[in-house]
Amino acid sequence: MELLNILFVAPFLDMADSPVFFAEVVITGLLTGIMYSLVALGFVLIFKASGVFNFAQGAMVLFAALTLVGLMERGVPIPFALAGTVLVMIALAMLIERMMLRHLVNQEGIILFMATIGLNFLLEGAGQIAWGSNVKVLDIGIPDQSFEVYGILLNQFDLFAAGTGAVLVTTLAVFFQKTTIGRALRAVADDHQAALSVGIPLKTIWVIVWSVSGIVALVAGIMWGAKSGVQFSLSLIALKALPVLILGGFTSVPGAIIGGLIIGVGEKIAEIYWGPAFGGAIEGWFAYMLALAFLMFRPQGLFGEKIIERV
Repeated sequence: MELLNILFVAPFLDMADSPVFFAEVVITGLLTGIMYSLVALGFVLIFKASGVFNFAQGAMVLFAALTLVGLMERGVPIPFALAGTVLVMIALAMLIERMMLRHLVNQEGIILFMATIGLNFLLEGAGQIAWGSNVKVLDIGIPDQSFEVYGILLNQFDLFAAGTGAVLVTTLAVFFQKTTIGRALRAVADDHQAALSVGIPLKTIWVIVWSVSGIVALVAGIMWGAKSGVQFSLSLIALKALPVLILGGFTSVPGAIIGGLIIGVGEKIAEIYWGPAFGGAIEGWFAYMLALAFLMFRPQGLFGEKIIERV
């Protein structure tokens, strides 16, 4: 009976007693969830458009952030450093298509997945050789001050990240649903050979989607790098995107955002209100337990496409 009180009664009483604090916890979770979603978007883009689960997405986030801060350290003005990093990520997409994807057309998904694992270590090593392995401070002028609204503490940086995420997801959703290239991307994901047979240029499509994913990785790298410093542990943030993908669905751009918001809010509420019952520090594993439970009931995710194979 005491356990039930600790797990179910006491937390809800605390929420009711301090509604302003509860609102602050929820808003903080939503803003953190947007940060997770920025990383998850890169996974969704490549998986939706090419059917490849890109294990190297975290390394792409790190590589983009390292390139940007490396250029800035060498005296390149911020606008030119941003433009230069975008060009580097596009060039990287072209290299990946030429050196890796071109030779794996219509191969099994596990082969493509293993190739991205190798790409992950290659990008981490290249970033370390090019820019060094020390922790770098990334500051591109995004304000980072807190202020109160009706007693709720908000942060300008977190709000900027949320706005950026909203613009990205809207743009990408329109891109996939309303443009010819977006429809071609979905066709390539369904069947490489069939796409080639109807004249869709597979090489060009892959370069486009990996370039867009690289730019999304740059945005995620800027947000996470400015928040916690550009360091090699930044690539591990991709692991936190996995529960987001499981909840939202691997093929849904809006699902990446919704999944991120659920994970972000769930983590914060669990840590504040249920953490003491488990000795604290449950924020690190709560998302994975939630995703594991979700897999049992809806493995395709909230917005994922249910695949039915007839035999």
